[in-house]
Amino acid sequence: MLTTTISDFRKNIKKYLDNVTKDYETLIINRNKDKGVVVISLEEYNSLNATAFELSSRKNEERLDSAIKKLDSGNTFPKELIEE
Repeated sequence: MLTTTISDFRKNIKKYLDNVTKDYETLIINRNKDKGVVVISLEEYNSLNATAFELSSRKNEERLDSAIKKLDSGNTFPKELIEE
């Protein structure tokens, strides 16, 4: 995680945005004592939204938990993908 001030961000915007997008860094820009802005890559943002959606219903959460338990216990089998 990177942190900077708004004035330093203005001076080095390209460098900071490159770090966010290329290295998947999270950037916190401090503006005032208790205020700030978080900058993340679009890919990271989309991933967080997808995770939030998957966990938004209890049924989806239970399915994911069940799949994780199967993986952890080794109770899995390979399956071929069907391409249409």
